[in-house]
Amino acid sequence: MSILKPYRFYRRESIERRANEILRRMQTTPNFAPEWPFEASFVADFLDLGVVWDCIPPDEQGAIAARILPTERLIEINEEIQEKPKGFIESTIAHEIGHWVLHINHDQLELGVSESSDNQSDEPFVCRGATVESHLASIEWQAQYFASCLLMPRHVLDEKRQGRDLTQWRHLYKIKDELGVSISNLTNRLQELGWISIPKGERTIYPGKAA
Repeated sequence: MSILKPYRFYRRESIERRANEILRRMQTTPNFAPEWPFEASFVADFLDLGVVWDCIPPDEQGAIAARILPTERLIEINEEIQEKPKGFIESTIAHEIGHWVLHINHDQLELGVSESSDNQSDEPFVCRGATVESHLASIEWQAQYFASCLLMPRHVLDEKRQGRDLTQWRHLYKIKDELGVSISNLTNRLQELGWISIPKGERTIYPGKAA
């Protein structure tokens, strides 16, 4: 049995619920109550995951920003992205946590990996993709949506938008700074929630369907 779960479809609500459950558990654990600006490595500590910076060489598909070593409970971040904005780094760590929560078979990890796993347990979990037939694009989306829900939970966004106009870039940049995320991650999250709409190729922000 593989340490990686077989592909499955997750609804948005299910992914958001998993992220919120972790935040709720942290809230009730001494010294782990979440605060914003948010640091994703704090969640990794809570889940007993190590986070290290290391040199990760590219493979045949190109550069690798990060990867998981499941049996070592370790997230490796490529040291080449250290110069990236903080929001990008937090999103990268949260993305890998998303893979850990959604795509790693924790029961098999606890039991120890059988010989029938074809040594997959010792391989770093690097999931990138654009091939329709492999489901990789969907798996990557799942991890990124989890990261957005973890870094920008709905109730925190509700607090941050009070007294602000979400169709004004200056207000979005203030919220971005208070959350510790990138502006692209924030606008994507707000559009997924239906709070704003930004037509492709435009800079004008419109109220979303749920506004």
